[in-house]
Amino acid sequence: MAALHVLDHPLIQHKLSIMRSVETSSKDFRELLEEISMLMAYEVTRNLSLRDVEITTPLCNAKARMLGGKKLGLIPILRAGLGMVDGIMKLIPNARIGHIGLYRDPVTLNPVEYYCKLPPDVRERDLFVLDPMLATGGSSSAAITFIKCRGGKNIKLVCLIAAPEGVQRIQQDHPDVEIYIAALDECLNHNGYIVPGLGDAGDRLFGTQ
Repeated sequence: MAALHVLDHPLIQHKLSIMRSVETSSKDFRELLEEISMLMAYEVTRNLSLRDVEITTPLCNAKARMLGGKKLGLIPILRAGLGMVDGIMKLIPNARIGHIGLYRDPVTLNPVEYYCKLPPDVRERDLFVLDPMLATGGSSSAAITFIKCRGGKNIKLVCLIAAPEGVQRIQQDHPDVEIYIAALDECLNHNGYIVPGLGDAGDRLFGTQ
């Protein structure tokens, strides 16, 4: 079963509480999402492999360590996932960025892909799928499936808030994918929104309804 990591760093929790408030503006919401994403990236990348290198400091030659494993790729799920990209890119600016767009079929209620653009060397990268809200898990699970069908293997799912139902769906469908979240909330309501949650992340991010 996929590991679930709840990142309870005090700064993350403080900023997330501000994001949850109905009084937080779209501008502040965007800035907070970027900041939290950067803080989360610190933990998500904790186990990246390193290689030994030789460098020259102002005083002498020295042995040091630099990233030496697979290259990284960020894949936001449109549209709310876009709000997480800039914060993570501040820490790993050389990561490649893909995009996946999904909508829910009104008859079958299944996620349908309408856009998918991934790095050409997706097989060779460690991939972080980004989506602020893990509600039912349907969209995230479908996005991961689409990535796997195109050769992606080393995948982590990074979300802000999750419902137990969404976590269970990912663990059932993709037991090889680790899940990183800032908070595990209580449940989903009858409309499929996370409770207490923060509302529709895309609408709050872009100022739409």
